[in-house]
Amino acid sequence: MSIKISLGGAAAEAVRSSVAPLVADNVASRITSLDSTLWGPEAEPEAAVRLGWTEAVAISRPLVPEILALREELHEAGVDHIVLAGMGGSSLAPEVITRTAGAELTVLDSTEPGQVRAALADRLASSALVVSSKSGSTVETDSQRRVYEQAFRDAGIDPTGRIVIVTDPGSPLDVSAREAGYRVFNADPNVGGRYSALTAFGLVPSGLAGVDIEELLAEAEALQLELALDRDQNPGLVLGAAIAATSPRRDKLGIVTDGTHIVGFGDWAEQLIAESTGKSGTGILPVVLGVDAPELAARPADLQIVRLVDEADDELFPAHAPDEIRVSGTLGALFLAFEYATAVAGRILAIDPFNQPDVEAAKIAARALLDDRPEPAPAAFVADGIEVRGTPHVIGAASDLVSAIDVLLEELPEDGYLAVQAYVDRTALPELEGLRDALAARAGRPVTFGWGPRFLHSTGQFHKGGPAVGVFLQVTETPAEDLAIPDRPFTFGQLIAAQASGDAAVLAEHGLPVLTLTLTDPSANVKTLFDAIG
Repeated sequence: MSIKISLGGAAAEAVRSSVAPLVADNVASRITSLDSTLWGPEAEPEAAVRLGWTEAVAISRPLVPEILALREELHEAGVDHIVLAGMGGSSLAPEVITRTAGAELTVLDSTEPGQVRAALADRLASSALVVSSKSGSTVETDSQRRVYEQAFRDAGIDPTGRIVIVTDPGSPLDVSAREAGYRVFNADPNVGGRYSALTAFGLVPSGLAGVDIEELLAEAEALQLELALDRDQNPGLVLGAAIAATSPRRDKLGIVTDGTHIVGFGDWAEQLIAESTGKSGTGILPVVLGVDAPELAARPADLQIVRLVDEADDELFPAHAPDEIRVSGTLGALFLAFEYATAVAGRILAIDPFNQPDVEAAKIAARALLDDRPEPAPAAFVADGIEVRGTPHVIGAASDLVSAIDVLLEELPEDGYLAVQAYVDRTALPELEGLRDALAARAGRPVTFGWGPRFLHSTGQFHKGGPAVGVFLQVTETPAEDLAIPDRPFTFGQLIAAQASGDAAVLAEHGLPVLTLTLTDPSANVKTLFDAIG
């Protein structure tokens, strides 16, 4: 088998008690046969058009020669650099695939003007852009496409020869792109974005970047039969039960990459699990952890650890196994196994694992701010060049940066989590990820870290739809230089500011504590911020 799982402690007990009923209910074979009734009547309409990922290998295989032919065509035209404009699953899967394979892919999943500008300045003359969007209406991806079209034209390059579209058949983007003469790849419309790793959304940018995508599909295919069988050893059932059926439920899932050859899998799994399960006041919150993360020493009672390793134990319940889930396998197999497991977890949690009812709220709030573009709310105070804003209870009890952070941490419930949301140029300020460990050491609770706005398409759903136990630290920046979006009445700087403000407003409407820190001089303010955290 191309995947191995070994379990100890609470996860092992969950599997022993919960897999047998799943087998008796034929859950695995019913998922494989596209049975939309598995998640209840309310979920049935969505599930009826969202189970295509179980057939992704067969449906995607005919795309492979087309992708390879285009790769050769682009190479002959002097293209040696692929850029991907996409959000959520459309960008996270190709990022894992290419990083694991050692292939170069520039992932542009931000609206921060400095990050967009840096991508445009990187080998434009020899670049091709893949635009991935199910509908084409995603504001981030549409904006990125527009600015690249303009840049190619300004450089005397016909954009129809350098921009490749991946979208659903018949979508507005599909229609307009074909009319304009762009090369279009259609994905299976019966697959949601976060389940699309093995569809055109994962394969086109990865294949153009040089990855052996035929091998990736073969890795998934090797596990398909195991995932379809109603048996106790089915890895999809085992993993789903281990994640969602612990008693009492461990609803924080620490994902640790520990020596495996696969790079960045936690970020992909985070969006899959968070967006699929975080709704109706329940869910499993993935927390991507390093091997030295404070949570691994503290081991909060509600934190379940899944550790990705190069070789898990051959036995499902090895003697003296640590109290965690250990998983090893090929990348293609892991994609498919985690998709099955997430669908199984949805059944255990009694929620619809295919919808995202709370994602739209932040989009609507951001759009309203873009339409009106009000003046930014004045800062409650400014500390060493960092503007401080937040919900009244947080700001009202704070007098400086240190006390503002202290108050936010005091708002953290015993069963809660802290989410750090960095709406900044991640290529210029990668050190901000260090905030996660620093705050986890302070808080003694799980801490997630997300780059904005991409996390809005993943954990953003959990923050509003899952258990209301989160507190939120937004880090934004004043861009040194803004960037216009062709034929749009707003700039990239205005867009990312509206996305941050809109998300903060929706969180506040849910009664959740929010602290927003705006870096007016990012390179100088970062040290101040770390010093304030201690």
